[in-house]
Order: sequence, then structure tokens, then C-alpha cells
Amino acid sequence: MKQRIRFIINPISGVGKKGEIPNLIEAHLDHDKFEYDIAITEYRDHAKIIAKQSSEEGIDIVCAVGGDGSVHEVGTALIGTQTKLAILPAGSGNGLARHMGIPCNIQKAIECINHNDVIRMDTVLVNDKPFLGVGGYGLDAIIAKKFDEYHKRGFWTYVKLVFREFWKYNPVNISIDMNGEIKQMPVVLCTIANSSEFGNGFVVSPKSDVTDGKIELCILKPFSFWSLPSVAYRFFRKTSHKSRFSEIISFQKAKLKISHKQAHYDGEPFDVRSELNIQVIPSSLNILIGKK
Repeated sequence: MKQRIRFIINPISGVGKKGEIPNLIEAHLDHDKFEYDIAITEYRDHAKIIAKQSSEEGIDIVCAVGGDGSVHEVGTALIGTQTKLAILPAGSGNGLARHMGIPCNIQKAIECINHNDVIRMDTVLVNDKPFLGVGGYGLDAIIAKKFDEYHKRGFWTYVKLVFREFWKYNPVNISIDMNGEIKQMPVVLCTIANSSEFGNGFVVSPKSDVTDGKIELCILKPFSFWSLPSVAYRFFRKTSHKSRFSEIISFQKAKLKISHKQAHYDGEPFDVRSELNIQVIPSSLNILIGKK
């Protein structure tokens, strides 16, 4: 029996021509294994509604076609269900897709769906908000908010915003409680990592594994502007954990207090409470991955 796939396309995410994707799906999806339909989102959170309805209908696979925000909407709606998440990365960063070994080339990503290799991944819950890959409360949250409001997408927009905002940024004061052991400090980044990267090869937690039942707290301590190139270089070389400004701690549950309310989950900006209960939800989402 063929499996049913619903492709949910966000027409405004990332860069490139989304109008070509339906033709690529028709040309390269294995029609002996799958039957499919396509839904186009019309507003923020529409993908979440479609994904939830799809799961209730018994659709086997729901595929997010877009960037990390689209993946966040679709994936969080499928947590705890039997419906599988697939990704055709068509965004600016594509962080979770890259971690999962899914190619950013759409044709090759469709071929990964044909391969139908599935794992059961962990997800993260912060108070009442779930996310899949990476969330943060420092400079990355500021950048996510600015990027969401900016008129252009793409990698160079990220670079421009990072250099512009770094000059103005005041470190966030955090207090983290892990099993009664409390750390307090000012930080540039305070990132919760289930997967390894923000996107575009910017790897914040090189050893993160979405199937190990743990998540990582990634702290980047304050540093001078002149250290920015070398710090950035380490992130792109997957060696951020070796920097003297970095600290990475694995955990399952923690309590976090932050001095401001701006956050992002999978690149989506949110306002949050100043006290956060963070926990991993093991093996809570079925997801198709890249070819092994």
C-alpha cells in the first residue's frame, strides 16, 4: 500500500523560486511508493494547523517545504503522533535539515524521502512551548527577531544583522539551576541545543545528538569585537566547544532565569517569561533523515 504525503509549502520563506517545487516533486518522488497532495500556507501558523489536521486524517508523512520556521510549525504539530515529518529545505538557514543530513538541493532532498529512512528524535519543551532543534535567549534571539522583520532573506542578511547588532548588544544575565547546582553569569549566547546548528553551517553544539535523550546548554561568554572573527571561525569549523569563551553542558531538565524576555525557538522569535523550565522529551517525533 502506498504511503500518503502532504507537502506544506511556505511561499515566502527563504530564497529561491518556490513555484518550481511542485514540478520537482512530480518529477522525482517515487510514485510507486507514495501518493501526495500539496497545501500552500497563507499566514503565520497556518502550517501548524494543516499539519495537525493531516495527522488527524491519518496522513503518513507531512513534509515541510521552507525554512526552519516552517519546519518548526509543522514538526511541533506532529510531536507525539505517528505521522512522520519530512523536510524539503527551502529556507535561509535550514539548520535541522543540515543536522539530519538532508541536502539543500530540492531534487536530492526528494530522493531522501524516496529512501524513507526514519528515526524517532527527541524534542524540547520550555514551559508550554516545544521546539525541535535549537532555541536561544541571547544575541541569537535578537538576530532572529530582526531577521523576521527584515525585508530581505538569505545568508548575507544574517551576516549584516550580526555585525550591526553586536555593537549595540548588552550581555544577558542568566541563572541556570541544574539539579540544585546554580550558575549565574552574563552571556552573549545562551542556547539550548537538541541539534547541532543554527543553519548555514553555523554549528553551536558540535556533539549534540537528537536521539540521546539529552540536550545541551551552550554558553558564549562576553568577548571583544576584535575576537569576533576568530569566534565566528570556530563556529563554522565545528570547534566552538574548544573556545575559551564557550561552555557546553549536557542535561535533561533545568530551570533558567533570564534578564529579558526575548527568545527564539528554531529561529522563530517569541517573548517568554523570565523563569523557564526546560526539559527534553525523548523519542517524541518521527522524522525522515538523509541517506546514511
